Amino acid sequence: MPDLLLELFSEEIPARMQARAADDLARLLTETLAPLAPADVRTFHGPRRMALAAAVREDVPARSSSERGPRVSAPDQALAGFLRKHGATRDQLARDGEHWVLTLETPATPAADLIVATLPGLLRRFPWPKSMRWGDGSAFTWVRPLRRVLCVLDGQVVPFNLADGADDGHGLAAGNETEGHRFHAPGAFAVASLGDWQDGLRARRVIPEAGERRRLVAEGVARLAAAEGLEVVPDDGLLDEVAGLVEWPVPLLGRIDAAFMDLPPEVMQVSMRVNQRYFALRDPEGAPADRFAFAANIEAPDGGRAIVAGNERVLRARFSDARHFWDLDRRTALADRVPALDGVTFHAKLGSQGARVKRLMRLAETIAPAVGTDPALARRAALLAKADLTTGMVGEFPELQGVMGGYYARHDGEDPRVADAVRDHYAPKGPGDPVPTEPVAIAAALADKLDQLAAFFAVGEVPTGSGDPFALRRAALGVIRTIRENRLRLPLAEIFEAAGQDLPAPVPVPALLAFLAERLRIQLRAEGARHDVLAAVFAAGADDDLLRLLARADAVAAFLLTPVGADLLAASRRAANIVRIEDKRDGPHAGPVEPDLLGEPEERALAAALDEAEPAVADGIAREGFADAMRALAGLRPPLDAFFDQVTVNAPDPALRRNRLRLLTRVGAAMGRAADFSRIEGLEKA
Repeated sequence: MPDLLLELFSEEIPARMQARAADDLARLLTETLAPLAPADVRTFHGPRRMALAAAVREDVPARSSSERGPRVSAPDQALAGFLRKHGATRDQLARDGEHWVLTLETPATPAADLIVATLPGLLRRFPWPKSMRWGDGSAFTWVRPLRRVLCVLDGQVVPFNLADGADDGHGLAAGNETEGHRFHAPGAFAVASLGDWQDGLRARRVIPEAGERRRLVAEGVARLAAAEGLEVVPDDGLLDEVAGLVEWPVPLLGRIDAAFMDLPPEVMQVSMRVNQRYFALRDPEGAPADRFAFAANIEAPDGGRAIVAGNERVLRARFSDARHFWDLDRRTALADRVPALDGVTFHAKLGSQGARVKRLMRLAETIAPAVGTDPALARRAALLAKADLTTGMVGEFPELQGVMGGYYARHDGEDPRVADAVRDHYAPKGPGDPVPTEPVAIAAALADKLDQLAAFFAVGEVPTGSGDPFALRRAALGVIRTIRENRLRLPLAEIFEAAGQDLPAPVPVPALLAFLAERLRIQLRAEGARHDVLAAVFAAGADDDLLRLLARADAVAAFLLTPVGADLLAASRRAANIVRIEDKRDGPHAGPVEPDLLGEPEERALAAALDEAEPAVADGIAREGFADAMRALAGLRPPLDAFFDQVTVNAPDPALRRNRLRLLTRVGAAMGRAADFSRIEGLEKA
């Protein structure tokens, strides 16, 4: 199969857009050139180029197709319209019964012709998040000015251009030339294949593979740090970004002035990362080091000394700004900043951050006894939790909200537990972050997330499909993880009711509990646990105690793994199916069973077993003896099996039939007290 190479060479592409754009290019080209069956598709992306290589067919094979036309008796105008539509003449028609039939012969289309016909349109509609116009006013747009298009097929240029009518598309036309490093190897060079392209770029100081650039940066800065007895603070996101900023990575180390080493390490790290894309270093004990690492994009003749000096000079200026905010912010106590939150909008429908803080204080105070902490400390932590939003440091670096509040609270002499709670109340921010474990911090963190959920649900701002603009799914997972990992017993329904006291609309507590249960189910599925059992247990009766819900689900799951449990599930499903079908005919059949109509011994045995099982199941669930409840249900299996073997449910006598259906309805109700077994996956229904 011929090899296709396409490269789009431009001014510097934002690093955050490169990988997605390469994926979009592969997807769109594969769809557009589907008749050529692209295979072995590879993409490349970097600061100034995006490329794709693939094997394609030599041509689109010739094909023959038949199209049925008008009836033979149709007016001439209908036949003329049919021929005009297909660009055919009358002598191409053949008669098939009562209709005319047109056979269309489509000749083979060379691969190059299809590429010429389709790629200009693909590039004109390319889905960049943001595009720009430049130059002579052409309507063609790209993320940054596009300078070259390279397109070769089996070593030959595929000659297309980006003109569209009167719009010349900046005069861009496909060729076989690209460019190497902007400074080390300026100027164009020709290529005929993917191998030529890769080798030519490497010879001209460009590493075309993003993964290799990332590896070179990671290994290079780690090697330089290790030589100083240090290690790099892990930052995968920064590695990805730097790999998109440099074509020829040259790792270097710089020094931080001692005057700035008393700044909080988080401030130093965020300032270096956000402003300069520098890597923070630390010593083996985890203390911040007075070094930083970065990747230059050139090999300097002086070994990088001037580059390092320049970056050290820039960092001094950045840290001087951070020092200014750090010193200025500490002049005002965190508690004195709280009134300013009345002027900070939380949400148009929910008022200010000041109003929210008042809700958080009451909610943290409510939660505190359940997590074993002093309500006054929890209330104080909630009062101060959002105050750092008014500081200069958080205004400059929003990533530091909470972190700076913790530092400022300690500086103000607040109780260390309160300061730590202010710092940790956003946690966990992601699936890999630890949850709070100190009780005051737990109370503050849960208050923050439960208020967030209650408030947005109350005003109807709930997640839909993949959209979740207020991160409510993340908040729910944070609540779940905090409860599970700290083994907390919380009455969530009561807490949600308390959260709604000062909201503009009632809190839909059942909907919130269902939302949390669904998030918990998804988490269990990710862990490989029986998430369907959790759904079945929750459907049997919404439970606001997540630990109790999990314990009950564990008991049901263990029961279903036993032969008795699996057999009882199948039998109960058979009972449920019968009742469902008969209820559609003349139901419901939910009245009391009449003992005088239990004529068969198997009926009487099943009724007796239900009389024994029903209170035992209810008692087991009420006292959280879920294993006992499952054992009580297991006692139904033998009489239920015997019932189905010996008793005809749809008896000719209507009274007997009705009574037997009511008996089976009781079976379903008894099972349903433990779980809605219709939601259990992976087992055949009877």
